[in-house]
Amino acid sequence: MDRNKQRSEISGQKGIIVWLTGLPGSGKSTLASSLEARLLEMKKLAVILDGDILRKGLNSDLGFSDADRNENIRRVAELAALFKDASVITIVAFISPFRKMREFARIRARNDFIEVFVRASLETCIKRDPKGMYRKAINDQIKDFTGITSPYEEPEFPDLTIDTEKLSVEESTDLLLNTVLKYTDKLAE
Repeated sequence: MDRNKQRSEISGQKGIIVWLTGLPGSGKSTLASSLEARLLEMKKLAVILDGDILRKGLNSDLGFSDADRNENIRRVAELAALFKDASVITIVAFISPFRKMREFARIRARNDFIEVFVRASLETCIKRDPKGMYRKAINDQIKDFTGITSPYEEPEFPDLTIDTEKLSVEESTDLLLNTVLKYTDKLAE
């Protein structure tokens, strides 16, 4: 018997990667945390891989050049695929600015993957600026900052778009949860 199938039978669920991408301050980490809480309440095994946290540990040796950003996403995609293969609903909250690396993550997940574009305008993200990073980037204190001095390539065909300027955290989480449950139900068939 296939080990991934055995894991699914033991855990009672299929693994999937839910990849949240968007500008800094768009709401990725907030939505990831809210989704994880809802899934755990439903007795679904879930984990968050958050860019800010992994940058302090697993990826602490990387900077913000394009090559380092690609390596950052490559490592996270590999880690997420391992969790997914262990039947965990893996929520990835990373800026992941380049389309080609998000596509790499989808391929690595063998298409058990939901790309979620967490949309908020640059102006809104600058106003939110929860960590003061935009202010520093605008004042030339940070180089290679996504949205200011480094590009962000919006997804062309995301599986889901959540506009955090128009939807509350609860509304966004409901939409995200419904999408995840529909997808995991399809996998179980």
